[in-house]
Amino acid sequence: MKPIQTGIERLIADPPSMLKEKRLGLLTNAASVACPERNRGFQPSRILIANHYPGQLKALFGPQHGFFAEKQANMVPSEDSIDPVLNIPVFSLYGKTRMPTKSMFEPIDILIIDLQDVGTRVYTFIYTMALCMQAARSHHKQVLVLDRPNPIGGNRIEGNCLKPEYASFVGMYPIPMRHALTIGELALLFNDHFGIDCELTVTPMAGWKREMLFQDTGLSWIPPSPNLPTPTSALVYPGQVLWEGTNVSEGRGTTQPFEVFGAPFWNTARLEASIDNDKLAGAHLRPLAFEPTSDKWGGKLCHGFQLHIVDPEIYRPYRTTLALLQAVIAVHPEAFQWKSPPYEYEFEKLPFDLISGDPSVRKAVEGSEPLDDLEEVWAEELKHFKEICKPYLLYK
Repeated sequence: MKPIQTGIERLIADPPSMLKEKRLGLLTNAASVACPERNRGFQPSRILIANHYPGQLKALFGPQHGFFAEKQANMVPSEDSIDPVLNIPVFSLYGKTRMPTKSMFEPIDILIIDLQDVGTRVYTFIYTMALCMQAARSHHKQVLVLDRPNPIGGNRIEGNCLKPEYASFVGMYPIPMRHALTIGELALLFNDHFGIDCELTVTPMAGWKREMLFQDTGLSWIPPSPNLPTPTSALVYPGQVLWEGTNVSEGRGTTQPFEVFGAPFWNTARLEASIDNDKLAGAHLRPLAFEPTSDKWGGKLCHGFQLHIVDPEIYRPYRTTLALLQAVIAVHPEAFQWKSPPYEYEFEKLPFDLISGDPSVRKAVEGSEPLDDLEEVWAEELKHFKEICKPYLLYK
């Protein structure tokens, strides 16, 4: 199939007049490349921009997981550096600061943002973008966001909206866990509805449709961070990320993070027997054993499952993992534990509550409340979210 055209490709094909003779900065990482079928051979955005705007690219900025997407875990900072090819500064926005300082922005007039988001509220790239937009407003810089696909689609939203008192770097705004917006649409929402109010321009994609999963785009998946190696890992992530707030391995330290999960204390036969098939719509659990090389239970034999997605149209990642959590608590009440702080530099609130965005989710899971009842509670806020998003949808 013919690949869609991403924002960076549209920028190169039809350069906007706003960039003429301007000093440019670029927030990006290794996943931001152009399509090889257009004779650009997976060229990184920073190289394309440097070549097409000679002498104008003055500084680079990197999000969590490092500029080259090399850092494995949360709370592993990156240092500032010099780009080995372009010989310009690379400022880490997951190190000494998360918001660009005045001195970082001094060499530029316009900040270009080209990041591959993954469609889940807790993924921090969108908040690095938001903090850059806030800094741009403060320091009178323009922002240009180059849009990319939401890899898990643009039609289905799921989960509860974040409670403002649980705002953190894994959730700055009251949006659902699976938000169904592209990073360009999120930029418009953050800027207007949530009041950042910077001078913002978004370059949309061409050819992207809201019903598309990443495999429908014709693009090649490049992991935006080490533990999302495939489009399937991104698809399960809105639910499977919840295990990060527990003593259950979410598969970090394996070759299939978030698809593979478990713990040494699990009895997979009992767990399988305790889960109704209707709670696993569109998914299949395959029992297995694995030994993480790092992170939780590193070097220990874990019993667990691989989550196979057999029908992405009906699969609901958040609901599925909540059902699995309820089963684990019921079958292993003494061995299961909620993870203690810190998590993403928050030292007081439980990590699970930060990830879910609302402590009532944890209490409902502990109390084995019916998931249908939970989703009924969330229905009104999801309806409201859909309404506030309408003015910012770039792809109808």
